[in-house]
Amino acid sequence: MTDVYKVRLEPVGVEFEVEENETILNAAFRQGIALPHGCKEGQCSACKCVQLDGETEMLKYSTFALNDGEKDSGHILMCRALAYSDVEIELLNYDEEVLSKSIPVKQFAGKIVDFQKLTHDIRGVQIALDAPLKFWAGQYVDITVRTEKGEEITRSFSMANPPSETQNLGFIIKKYPDGRFSNELDDGGIRAGAEVRVEGPFGMCFRREERQGPVILVGAGSGMSPVWSILNDQVTSGETRPVLFFYGARTQADLFKLDEIKALTDAHPEVEFIPVLSHAGDDAGWTGERGFVHECVDRRLKALGCEGQGDVYACGPPPMIDALTPVLFMNDFDSERIFYDKFTPTSGSSGH
Repeated sequence: MTDVYKVRLEPVGVEFEVEENETILNAAFRQGIALPHGCKEGQCSACKCVQLDGETEMLKYSTFALNDGEKDSGHILMCRALAYSDVEIELLNYDEEVLSKSIPVKQFAGKIVDFQKLTHDIRGVQIALDAPLKFWAGQYVDITVRTEKGEEITRSFSMANPPSETQNLGFIIKKYPDGRFSNELDDGGIRAGAEVRVEGPFGMCFRREERQGPVILVGAGSGMSPVWSILNDQVTSGETRPVLFFYGARTQADLFKLDEIKALTDAHPEVEFIPVLSHAGDDAGWTGERGFVHECVDRRLKALGCEGQGDVYACGPPPMIDALTPVLFMNDFDSERIFYDKFTPTSGSSGH
């Protein structure tokens, strides 16, 4: 018989059960308690907290996420911690709104029903599920697929469709030179009709409601996926906040969804689309913004004079996020108004 222990979270006073051989984070997910998390693999430190009481053991993790000094002073990573008694934990960062909007993580069966080449290295994938998946705009799922050779691949991808579409999910995926999922798609190892397992939803970078100030969306590469979901959810919410939608790309050939974006901005004049090209070079046909996307964000924020008012959702590769972070702080944005999703070509939350 499996042992079951109790986990108590302070200072919020939330309690839940954790089974033997189940991480504290997975137990919370299963019971619909949205704890801070990022990679779910002991790499990012987002779920770091202080163990006040009880006995736990940690699975393998990166010392970048939890150094020896922190471990010695009672810090643990909830995504790596197994309980061996009742446990009391102090959360270091938590969001009352997130806790109130928790969605239990579930598993779904589905099929890949279509895929498209959107640019030379961006793919669109559509998956039909056997049951509705409730999620918030900006969240992601873990997708497991078996290739034609019988090999299983699991990757994390953010939904591009809004939460109103619960059974037909769309994803925008970047093709990396050694990206197994995207390369198998291109090479026919994963094809339309392939059965998949989908688990989720995960992620803290989702649209917050009824806030003040503009909505600032910043995407690059496959960061278009959650940004597109957040954008569509925002314009159908009934809120009238202005929306600045920045998208960083190298050249005009790396831009996509332009017709859909134009139709959306024509229908919703509160939305401004600002594509920014870093390698436009001598392209005389390009009259838009040039340079890196974080530089353009800085210029526009200063021109607006919004002084930290508004919410920022930034989704894309780590260099973009790392360059954008100081820009936002210099423009007086508090960390509670900034939501990030870093996309890297690995598994975990950032393996989009």
